[in-house]
Amino acid sequence: MYTLLVPAKSDRSLEVVDYVTGLPAADTAVEVIVCNVFEEFEVADDTVVRSDDVYDDTELPDSVRDVADALDAADVDVTVRREHGDPIEEILTIADEADVDEIVMVSRQRSPTGKAVFGSTTQQVLLETERPVTVLTSE
Repeated sequence: MYTLLVPAKSDRSLEVVDYVTGLPAADTAVEVIVCNVFEEFEVADDTVVRSDDVYDDTELPDSVRDVADALDAADVDVTVRREHGDPIEEILTIADEADVDEIVMVSRQRSPTGKAVFGSTTQQVLLETERPVTVLTSE
């Protein structure tokens, strides 16, 4: 079985469906873990609100459900994971725990300056993993 990890965050994540279903024997020999990370945060005003206070591991964004449903409709074996923490750390942890063969990410195109100034989850995953990473870009 060839295992892919697909971090999903936005509607652009649906772009992975064509990639995955285009793999040889996608409906019999490929399994996909679709993950979504609820990023940790803390906001302080008159009171302190922490991400732990509002995190619900069963509340999935529509974009995650859409990717999982589309892969399921294509007869691809799909598992969905919802995690809480630092997105980069969680993506790498899931990849290691599941011993995935490939991480497939969707990233918008940025200028080199934009990448340097703002950073990128995709860029950090590329730098911090030894696993193959496929990056699908869109305008």
